[in-house]
Amino acid sequence: MAALSGGPYRPPTVKDVAALAGVSPMTVSRTLGGGKSVRPEVQERVLEAVRTLGYHLNETASRMRAGQPSGLIGVAITNLGNPYYSKFALGVEEIAAEHGRRMLLGNTGEDPVRERQLIADFLGRRVEGIILVPAGGDPAHLQRAVLGDTPLVLASRTVPGIEADAVLLDDVGGAYKGTRTLLEAGHRRIGYLGNVASVFTGHRRFEGFTMALAEFGLTPDPSLVKRGQQDVQAARTAMEALLVMPDPPTAVFSANNRNTIGVLKAIGALLADAERSDQLPAIVSFDDFELAEMMPVPVTVVDHDAGELGRESARMIFARLTGPGAAGPRRKVEMPTHIMIARP
Repeated sequence: MAALSGGPYRPPTVKDVAALAGVSPMTVSRTLGGGKSVRPEVQERVLEAVRTLGYHLNETASRMRAGQPSGLIGVAITNLGNPYYSKFALGVEEIAAEHGRRMLLGNTGEDPVRERQLIADFLGRRVEGIILVPAGGDPAHLQRAVLGDTPLVLASRTVPGIEADAVLLDDVGGAYKGTRTLLEAGHRRIGYLGNVASVFTGHRRFEGFTMALAEFGLTPDPSLVKRGQQDVQAARTAMEALLVMPDPPTAVFSANNRNTIGVLKAIGALLADAERSDQLPAIVSFDDFELAEMMPVPVTVVDHDAGELGRESARMIFARLTGPGAAGPRRKVEMPTHIMIARP
């Protein structure tokens, strides 16, 4: 038997259960399907064999054979290590559970190749819908000819050439408001740390940053702009380069929470240097981040609800699956942001 042999483990099958119970595989299937036309004593033997072997019904395969929906919603995010996306995924899961579905979660790491593979895997598993934070690149795998009837919702970012429902943030407005708080406080040498320009959110947040500067008669100083940091270490290195300038920035706008943590790591050395401790730049972070309220320097946050972003994305999926607007025009929703002024 699969669960009892001394060789490499393999999950027990219907045939293993049938052999242990002394019945046919068809009888096992009938028992697990409700017991119709199976004598009670035979059902008990089958169920005892199931318990002994630890057999689990492959529910997805059974649904597919019966022509039923898989009960799965595929969710692809770009950074599983970012707590922001944990909140987002929990929001999706909450709505999926209300509809009796489960979430199948995957991580692309901002890699378009991994994204294509993940979407193919989702489709192979017959997910009922896909929620994607796109990594960019060639969008051929997101075309309707590939997805068929599987609804797609883009979260946080859109993809040129792809007609799909989308849930976005007010990236431009949030970055504008965050930068303006620095300008109104008297700062004029403001550094910028963010994603590469090709990333949808990176482009929009830089746009909001430049809009605010323009209102004060300023343009971005290329020496103060660092774009392309995709992780904390890269952001720390970029911030360290700004801090050693002869005339360093008096304030920094960070376009996402990973960049913010890199900024804080870089200025940590200044806290230990009594002669430079008064040179700490003011910080505005687009996105809240873990332990923000415990930081030893004030951080103003352009905040929004990542969980609600996930919930709204899931609502869009189920509107396509079960709602009256299933065949209606594509929708685009922009979630609001608000400023949480300097803490602690």
